[in-house]
Amino acid sequence: MENMDSTVIATSLADIAHDIGSEPIALKLALTSYLVALAIFIPISAWMADRWGARNVFRVAILIFIAGSIACAASNSLLTFVLSRFLQGFGGALMTPVARLVLVRVTPRNLLVDAMAWLSIPGLIGPIVGPPVGGFITTYFSWHWIFLINVPIGLAGIVLVTWFLPDWSRNAPRRMDFAGFVMTGLAFAGWVFGISVLTLPALPLSVGYVTLAVGTLGWIAYLWHFRRTQYPILDLRLFRFPLFRATVVAGTFFRLGTGAMPFLFPLMLQLAFGMTPFQSGSITFATAVGSFAAKFVSEAILRWLGFRITLMIATFITVLGLVAMGIYSPATPLGVMLPLLVITGFFQSIFWTATNAFTFADIEDKDAGQATAISQVAIQLSLAFGVALGGGVLEALRLTHGGEPLLGDFHVAFYVIAAVALIATILFAFLPKTAGQHLTRHGRALEAVAK
Repeated sequence: MENMDSTVIATSLADIAHDIGSEPIALKLALTSYLVALAIFIPISAWMADRWGARNVFRVAILIFIAGSIACAASNSLLTFVLSRFLQGFGGALMTPVARLVLVRVTPRNLLVDAMAWLSIPGLIGPIVGPPVGGFITTYFSWHWIFLINVPIGLAGIVLVTWFLPDWSRNAPRRMDFAGFVMTGLAFAGWVFGISVLTLPALPLSVGYVTLAVGTLGWIAYLWHFRRTQYPILDLRLFRFPLFRATVVAGTFFRLGTGAMPFLFPLMLQLAFGMTPFQSGSITFATAVGSFAAKFVSEAILRWLGFRITLMIATFITVLGLVAMGIYSPATPLGVMLPLLVITGFFQSIFWTATNAFTFADIEDKDAGQATAISQVAIQLSLAFGVALGGGVLEALRLTHGGEPLLGDFHVAFYVIAAVALIATILFAFLPKTAGQHLTRHGRALEAVAK
């Protein structure tokens, strides 16, 4: 439901913007507000699961997501739509991270790659179905129904959670760092919204500068605070583990680049190619098909090549896919475009599976909750900054000529985000050749290569 919603909205941005009296590029705020909510509330998901039980938290999260979906459908302005997406993000922050944390805590490390791959499969069904279904609904009915459809799906989800999700913990949780929660919330929201606002001519630049300043002060305060707190909401001391640090930092650059793709590509197909939302969605879903296929071979690839080589290849080929998007035109045959999109989605999924497991390569069980929180926060923030970056480049180019964004504007935006994502390939090249060997039972072969 959560993954389907994010892909559905991407194919419907132009129509939503028209109905609420906004510009399509301005709706990047709706995408970033969702991601910011995830970044703010993910750190408390583990604490809430410990305090009230994973099953109870998951059910409440679905109810919040349903409420946000109804609010999105009822929105009639950019402000109400952005706030409604933030509410959806609050619910989303308490769903996937809680399920992922349960999996990490009950799965042996040598089976973690398998488990993460299977966990990702249900989430990939949404992105496959979402674009064509969302485009069809928007083209032939109304975009409001892409949110209202979450109501019956969510209610069914509550029933399934009640039946199948283990209520694995209702222990006395460690002390909640409420001060740190407020500081990090201000920091994350201030940075992402500040950068987004600075590229929106509809709002004064002073709003962006003030928001950025608030975010910076919040982060400075937290850096002072966490060193003096026994149980900080985000324990940055985990960055002392080299593999964890490398995964978060390199992964951030990769997602800065790829995070803009679901925003830019559907807009390019609709605004520059003249496609309907349904036509656009029928093309963009090809990346999800590749992602789905990758889940069945990801562990075999990791066993064969190891983490370092796999991550280098996956990130580099994805970068080439972004560059290809900067070459597409209305004359590009679908027989060329669709296979390239499938390949891009395939290797992007390999990256996600590898980093999901690699994040915990040198993390002890007692730190799994904190590692999950930090990695998920980094994921959501980098995706949000990626949307802000792509939208900012597009808006800056549009202002040079006025009117709607041109095809050349989209091409330049794709080149910029591809260059950012390429940094990840370079950083992964510095990983040890034997990094993560115990996660794939690939140790002997990697040790031989290292010698």
